[in-house]
Amino acid sequence: MKFNIDFLKKTTKGLITSINALLILVSVLLVVLIVSLAIDIGDKITATENTISVSGTGEVYAAPDLALTSFSVVTEAKTVNEALSENTEKMNAVIAFVKGEGVTDKDVKTTGFNIYPRYEWYEPGTCLIPCPSGRRVLVGYEVYQALQVKIRDLAKVGDIIQGATGEGANQVSDLQFTIEDEDDLKNQAREAAVEEAKAKAKVLADQLDMSLGKVVGFSEGGVVPRYDYAAVPEAMGGGGGEMQIETGENKVTVTVTVTYEIY
Repeated sequence: MKFNIDFLKKTTKGLITSINALLILVSVLLVVLIVSLAIDIGDKITATENTISVSGTGEVYAAPDLALTSFSVVTEAKTVNEALSENTEKMNAVIAFVKGEGVTDKDVKTTGFNIYPRYEWYEPGTCLIPCPSGRRVLVGYEVYQALQVKIRDLAKVGDIIQGATGEGANQVSDLQFTIEDEDDLKNQAREAAVEEAKAKAKVLADQLDMSLGKVVGFSEGGVVPRYDYAAVPEAMGGGGGEMQIETGENKVTVTVTVTYEIY
C-alpha cells in the first residue's frame, strides 16, 4: 500500500510539473502572438493616417430620346356596369389611337385600374329638436384606368397627347423626357469626375508639401440622372393650335471619392 501511495505522489508531481511547463509555453506563445498583432496593427494605422481623400463630380448633358407619360380615363355612372362600359370604350379608343401613331405593344402598359363607390351625405332640412342624424347614400360608381405610354418619336409627343385626350383620356400626367441607355453617358461623367479628383489631389499635395503615392481607395457616390418634366393639363379640349413640347437636355451626374497615399 505504501508503495502505491509513493508511486501516486511521484506521478501526480510529474503531471503537475508537465502542466506548468505547458502553461508557460502557451503563455509565451500568446505574448509572441500579441506582439506580432500589435506590430501589424501599428503598421496599418500608420499607413492609413498617411492618406488624403478627394472628391470629384462629373456632369454630362445629352438630348433625351424617350418620352414617358400616363393617360387616365375616369368615368362616373349610377351603376358599375354603366361606368365600366363607358370607361372601357374610351380607354380602348385611346389605346387604338396611340398604337396607330406608331407606339408598339411593348411600350404600352396599364398601370392602374380601380372601381370606387360614390356616396353623398344627406342632412335633414328642418326638424324639431332633437334632429335625426344624417345618412350616407350611394349615388353611383367611379371607374379609373391609367395607361403608361413610352413615345420614342419625340416629334409626335404633342400630337399623341392631343389625340389621346380627344379619344377620351381626361387626365394626362407624369410627362418626362429621359435617355433610355445612359451607360455611355455615365462612363463619360465618371471619367470627368476622376480627372477632377486627380487635379484636386495634386493641388492639395503641393499645398501640404507632400507627394502623392498610389491609390488605396475609391468609391462612387451614386449616379444621378436628371429628367426633364413637362407640365400637362389634366384635360384638354380642341382648338388652341398645335401643342409645342420642348424636350431640352438631360444631365447625368457622377460623384467619386479617391484616396491616395502621401509621403
